[in-house]
Amino acid sequence: MRSFPLPVALTARLSPVVVLAAAGWALSSGPPAAPEAAEKEPTEKTQTQSATAPSATQAPRTYTAAPQPCAGVAAKTVRSLVPGARTAGKEIPSTDSELRRTCSWNALKGYEYRWLDVSFEILASDEAAERSYEGRLAEKSGGGAVPGLGDSAYSVVNLTTEDKQQTREGVVVARASNALVIVTYNGSDFESKKAPGTDEINKGAIKAAKEAVAALGDGVKS
Repeated sequence: MRSFPLPVALTARLSPVVVLAAAGWALSSGPPAAPEAAEKEPTEKTQTQSATAPSATQAPRTYTAAPQPCAGVAAKTVRSLVPGARTAGKEIPSTDSELRRTCSWNALKGYEYRWLDVSFEILASDEAAERSYEGRLAEKSGGGAVPGLGDSAYSVVNLTTEDKQQTREGVVVARASNALVIVTYNGSDFESKKAPGTDEINKGAIKAAKEAVAALGDGVKS
């Protein structure tokens, strides 16, 4: 079998202001005012500390750590979506593995090439996750919502051609509370130069995303 070039996977995620009015007031009032000025200072500090301290009523995060990413998709699913790949997958190094973890599977079987990435991102709050989710959607076009997947989910499939070789890639972004799951699935046929069908890639990406969202429960919860 001839050696074929593999397509490049596209991946891949805040001083207090000090008011010095007390000094001017002390100069106009004379020495007896000094004790009052001294009493005001800790009050101002206390107010500043109260403004910057975390709220005791802030809702706790549902997820505090990312699960093991290579266990996020069942072995039989890996065999189905990426024939010939090692089901154990390969975890991609992360700068903060507590909050962001990714696993990748890829293989060339015959002339058919497939690549699957599954990423988990844990954010500080549901609101932060929602903002990140909306930001990612703003970068995509031509896709649609995926009902019943997390709190919200979106999928998009695109076709690219390089040196007459087609590659079709599907991306699913799902949010569940303060966590994001991002799945990328693509494929090519190096004999025909064609890409797998849109339906095959989209369904494959959604299937992996559903399993990955379910795996969030294996991560540490607050």
